[in-house]
Amino acid sequence: MKAPDAPVVVGVDGSSSALAAVKWAAAECGRHHVPLLLVHAYTLPTRGYPEMVVTGGEIRRAIEEQGRAWLTEAAAAAAGVDVSTELVCDNGTRLLIDRSREARLLVVGSQGLGNVTGLLVGSTAVALASHGRSPVVVVRGTEVPDGPVVVGVDGSPTSEAALAFAFEEASVRGAGLTVVMCWHDFMVESAYTASRFTVDWKQVEEGEQRLLAERLAGWQDKYPDVRVHRVVLRDRPVRALMRYGAEAQLLVVGSHGRGGFTGMLLGSTSQALVYHSPCPLAIVRQPEASM
Repeated sequence: MKAPDAPVVVGVDGSSSALAAVKWAAAECGRHHVPLLLVHAYTLPTRGYPEMVVTGGEIRRAIEEQGRAWLTEAAAAAAGVDVSTELVCDNGTRLLIDRSREARLLVVGSQGLGNVTGLLVGSTAVALASHGRSPVVVVRGTEVPDGPVVVGVDGSPTSEAALAFAFEEASVRGAGLTVVMCWHDFMVESAYTASRFTVDWKQVEEGEQRLLAERLAGWQDKYPDVRVHRVVLRDRPVRALMRYGAEAQLLVVGSHGRGGFTGMLLGSTSQALVYHSPCPLAIVRQPEASM
């Protein structure tokens, strides 16, 4: 279990996208009263510079000086919260995965500068969601300040973790919570066709509504202050979550799902949203103890 004062960790690479991630993370720290840790990872080039003009030591000092300047700029953008910085010679993804063991959550921007840090949103966010030990937030799109928190669920243990995260976020933000559950008509129709039954879509929807109500009952008791809007759709999760996320301040999904009816698997729904989410996206892993 993470310490109550576990920090929010942000990967910094000097890009405007990383600065946006820092500002988002600073606001999150303020809401939860936790510190902010800004990290910058760099690697040393093994070729590509004239050896007779500059030495390896000079290259390292120049890279470190640039990294410190980026961290200083990022810390200034996070005024009002407890900020610390870390400059490490390491692979950026590997460093963030390591720091995730003690982090409340990890935050990255939607774009990076490239090979100097390795903080490329696609590979980094997917790797963190798969191997990190905390939720991952990709700061992208447009946050609607008075919009709800939106969470996609499918009844799997990981979507239960996503629900826990979403309810807490909605509570501390004083926001409503929109819970979206989808099913794939192709899979349902195939199953019914194979059994030679006619699909009663109303019956399917009622069953999904009951399942969702059962999943939400305990959470609504725990967070009575959160206004919950339930949405059950015969639609693809990415399309539905993109639509509801366009009016949200935060979109939350699990890193894995039960598959089949929902496709809520990293690499499908979650991975697509890493690249296309219309607002900041949180990807929540199932707690280790439950895996």
